[in-house]
Amino acid sequence: MGKRMRSKLNCIIVDDEPAAHYVLSDYISKNSFLNLEHQMYNGLEAIEYLTHRSVDLMFLDIDMPEITGIELLKTLPNKPKTILTTAYSEFALESYEYGVIDYLLKPIFYPRFVKAIAHLKQKVFIGNELSTVKTFDNIELKVGSDWVKIPLLEILFTQSYGNYVKVYTMKRVYVATITTSELLNKLPASLFVRAHKSYIVALNKIKAMESDCLQIKQTKIPIGITYKRELLEKIASKK
Repeated sequence: MGKRMRSKLNCIIVDDEPAAHYVLSDYISKNSFLNLEHQMYNGLEAIEYLTHRSVDLMFLDIDMPEITGIELLKTLPNKPKTILTTAYSEFALESYEYGVIDYLLKPIFYPRFVKAIAHLKQKVFIGNELSTVKTFDNIELKVGSDWVKIPLLEILFTQSYGNYVKVYTMKRVYVATITTSELLNKLPASLFVRAHKSYIVALNKIKAMESDCLQIKQTKIPIGITYKRELLEKIASKK
């Protein structure tokens, strides 16, 4: 059974741009799930406010004077759920280490705001389950002349290999007769995402991220610019 629904979440805006406050407060007013409790224009104000009060959700800008949004997240011992509002998507990668559940790239459009709140509702009402996939669920691939069942939860990442795909698992590497696009269609979208034209990665196996690559075990995998937004959104949806 899912978590009991709450009528409203109290939220704050922390952003040094008045225009961003205008847009976000307008969007929040249109959403019956949210209640705007306070607005602040720098991180020091936010630290002072959150020292004495707790809120459910913070809309947080990254690039602010005196203290950045990332520094603010590092400082807070009890962080509210956070949605970033930023013009710099590369910094969003680092922020996921601090519990950020989504990010909104400026200029912020209302449909994308609604999508972020849908992610938030899923976390509050349903909880953060990794997946409905069971440990015994497999994908069956042709390896050489045989068909092999590979447990989904053992897959780390896959790499294009000419007319084949290398499937890296926790136990071994398989060379399967399939294209990367065909393989992606067979894998559950809740667990896997394409990070590059040549790579599919398991979301729960990502160890670390930088602006242009991610790390699984000891392997660094490039992030293709075409796939970066979906990768970020998938990671956010798991937080």
